[in-house]
Formats: sequence, C-alpha cells, structure tokens
Amino acid sequence: MKENLNAVILAAGKGTRMKSKKHKVLHELCGKPMVHYILDTLEDMGTTQKLMVIGHLGETLEEALEGKVTFVKQEEQLGTAHAVMQTEEYLQGKDGITLVLNGDHPLFTKDTLQSLIEIHKQKEAAATVLTAELADPTGYGRVIRQADGSVSRIVEHKDASDEERAVHEINTGTYCFHNQKLFEALKLVNNNNAQGEYYLPDVISILQEQGEVIAASMMEDEKEAMGVNDRIQLAEAESYMQERIIRKHMQGGVTIHHPSTVTIEADVEIDADTEVFPGSSLKGNTKIGSGCIIGPEADLQDVVVADESKIRYSVIEDSEIGRNVTIGPYTYIRPNTSLAENTKVGAFVDLKNAQIGKGSKVSHLAYVGDSEIGQNVNIACGVVTVNYDGFTKHKTIIQDGAFIGCNTNLVAPVTVEEKAYIAAGSTITEDVPAEAFAIARQRQVTKTDYVPKLRKKINRHNSL
Repeated sequence: MKENLNAVILAAGKGTRMKSKKHKVLHELCGKPMVHYILDTLEDMGTTQKLMVIGHLGETLEEALEGKVTFVKQEEQLGTAHAVMQTEEYLQGKDGITLVLNGDHPLFTKDTLQSLIEIHKQKEAAATVLTAELADPTGYGRVIRQADGSVSRIVEHKDASDEERAVHEINTGTYCFHNQKLFEALKLVNNNNAQGEYYLPDVISILQEQGEVIAASMMEDEKEAMGVNDRIQLAEAESYMQERIIRKHMQGGVTIHHPSTVTIEADVEIDADTEVFPGSSLKGNTKIGSGCIIGPEADLQDVVVADESKIRYSVIEDSEIGRNVTIGPYTYIRPNTSLAENTKVGAFVDLKNAQIGKGSKVSHLAYVGDSEIGQNVNIACGVVTVNYDGFTKHKTIIQDGAFIGCNTNLVAPVTVEEKAYIAAGSTITEDVPAEAFAIARQRQVTKTDYVPKLRKKINRHNSL
C-alpha cells in the first residue's frame, strides 16, 4: 500500500522586501508564478494532499490557485512552527509523511525531493532535513552531523561556535517528517526567544531530545536552495531556471545558438532538430515542431508552429503556423491568425484575425485583417483590407487562385471570388465574380507641355 505523502507550503509572510502589491509567491519565473513550480512538482510526485498556509494577501492566492491546493489560514504570523500547527485539522493523527516547504523556494526538482523522502524512509527517521553545501554559508543555519551521518543539531549562524561556523552544510528550511511525530512535537514548541515566535527547527531539537533519528539529505546542486526575498533574488532564480529550461531543450535535440541571448518560458515545447537563433523569445504555451528555424529575433507568444517552418525577425501572438511556412523578416502576426502549409508572409506585413490558405503569399508591405484567404492567392505589395468603418469590423473574403495587385484597398465587407484579378491601385468596394478582372481607379490624365506653364504661374505668384 502506498504511503500517504502530504505537503505543507508556507506562504503566509508579508514579503515586504519585494516592495510589491502582488503576493511574493505569485511573482513569475520564466512565465509562471514561482509557486506553480512547487505545485507542479508535488503533483508529479503523487502527493496525497497539498496544504498552503496563507495570511497576508491570502485572498489573492485563493483566487489565483483555486482548485490546485487546500488553503489554511494563519490569522497571526507567529512563526513557521505556528504556521504548520494551523494544518492540524487536516493532518493530526494521520499516518504518512509530510513535506514542509517554503512557497518562495521554486527551484527544487522532483529528483531532489524524492531523494529527501527516500533517505527519510531508509533511515526510519522522525525528521529529515534537506541540506546544501555552500562555498559561503554565512548567515545560514549549520547542520551538525554525528559520526553515523545523522543530524546532531541545527545551529543558527549567530549562535554557532567558530568550529560550527566552519561547517558548510546548511539547512534549506525544507523538511520531511513522520506526520504523527511532527504534530506530537509541535505541541512542545515554545516561543521563548527574542521574536516571541514558534520556530519549526525547534521541532528537530525536540525530536532529537526524545531519541528520535534525525536524518539529512544533501542536494546535488546547491542553487536549488535559492529562495526569493527581493527582486534581485527573483532575477537570480529566473536566470537559473532559464538555464535549466534551455539545457532540457538542448538535451532533447534542439540546437540553441548563443543560449544566453535566448528566452524560453517554462511551458514551451520544441521538437528535435529545430534551431533557435539569437535574440529569440518563446513564451506562454508556444509549441514548435521539428526542423524549424526560429530567429534570429523571433518573438512568439502562445503560438503553434508545425514542422519545417522558418520565422525570422518577427512578432507572433496566439496564432497557428502550418508546415513549411516562411515568415519575415519584420512580420507582425496578431491573435487568431492561421497560416496553412506552404504559405509565405514577408517583410513588413501585418496580419490580424486572418486565415491564410495553403500556398498563398502576402510577400511585403500589406495589412490583412479580419479576412479569409483561400489557397494559392497572391496578395501583392501595399494591399490593405479596409476592415473597420469606425464602428464595426467587417470581413474580407478572397477565394482560391485570386490575384490582388499592388496598392489595392479592399473595403470590407467584400468578396473576391476564385481566380479573379484585381488591377494595381484599385479601391474595391463591391464583390468581384470568379475569373473577373476588376479595376477601380481614376483614369490617368496627361497634359503635355504643362510644366513650363505651371512654373510661370508660380513665378508670377511669388513676385506679388
């Protein structure tokens, strides 16, 4: 029978050093609130229940994380042990293991937490401390071990002797407890300290005094222990998370040129044999197929790109790109646009809410909005779909095989039927039948020998 695994996430603090109206754990790393990384990892581990202790700005957490976690309120912030005490209703007397984590420590991996649990089980410990070895442990509580590797005590930096300060193994503030023993010890924690608070590390001392085994699990990468208390640490944590994300994609067969110049958010998916070039930014739920060329300087947000497509120096939002599509340079594709396979969208083209059919081309200097474009349509330079009359957006429909000449205005609502041809410079206000030729422009008038007369007229005016 699988042992119950509970998790208590501490998120009741004020986070004053962030200097923000937003709750600290909702600040984003690589496109996701930092607490989501913790919740996603716990979900992946099969946690029986996830409890979050909230206080300051708790209502914003309840709104943002509804359905993802059970909330427990800490009305007064009286320390970390006091915070865990608030979960008594859900955990008191229950069998199993309880993880206690801080909501502002987003970098722990599944492997690290599972290793913590495995050591806890192997040692048959009442409590196991997640530790890290730091080159400079100044300010951190030191983990003092016994000869057999178990924990003798945790001593805060300010209380440590010179010999203890020479220890580089530190307490990360993340613990694994035998659940029933945790709650028995919590009843014995007091607040006889300068701050008048109930501290969770005191549980370790109490269990130690009771003769219980206290174990420790040292993580392989000390950077995972990084907490976020201010904007500087937020940037440092995001940098580390970004390195991790990029490394994962490269290990999966993606070539990333000059990785330090590339941004890839946490939920982005990229298939093998795609290349990402410098200056590119892939965000949100972007999904990119195999064999694509992305960048330089491609900025994609919530975009699905099929295999073998090429996107250079372009911005694309909330759109779908088919197979073997060429985009850019300097294309702007706005939401609800779809490009079918083998389409081409070129320099300085703006698309919005447009569906472009297979094999069609919008090569340069055009605006196509609120439009349905069929297959093998050619939209030449300077074409504009005039979709807005000041009150309502209207649709332009261009059917298969049509040719739209340079500098044409298509005043919507209007339909250009199959294989119709629009002459350059036309302003089209009426539907064009299939295979028809439409021309809508002022007839050219040429006045021979007119310029000398014009000059004389201007000179007479200037002499007055």
